[in-house]
Amino acid sequence: MRLDKFLKVSRVIKRRTLAKEVCDNGHVQVNNRVAKAGLEVKVGDRVEVNFGTRKLVFEILELKETVPAKEAASLYKVIEQ
Repeated sequence: MRLDKFLKVSRVIKRRTLAKEVCDNGHVQVNNRVAKAGLEVKVGDRVEVNFGTRKLVFEILELKETVPAKEAASLYKVIEQ
């Protein structure tokens, strides 16, 4: 699954276009490497998203095309916030 799509499906970022923009501006790292929106992510990847002064680090637990909003947080495990 593409990184920008995962960020949207998991509701880490609400819109896919915004997720793509954040990735392309270098604010997202996957496994300690700067990642573009089209990067294929897999279970076990460690993702770090920088929101200006706030940083979110999480591990991908599951990949799904769609999930209800209540279950979105079950797709990843927060490591650092």
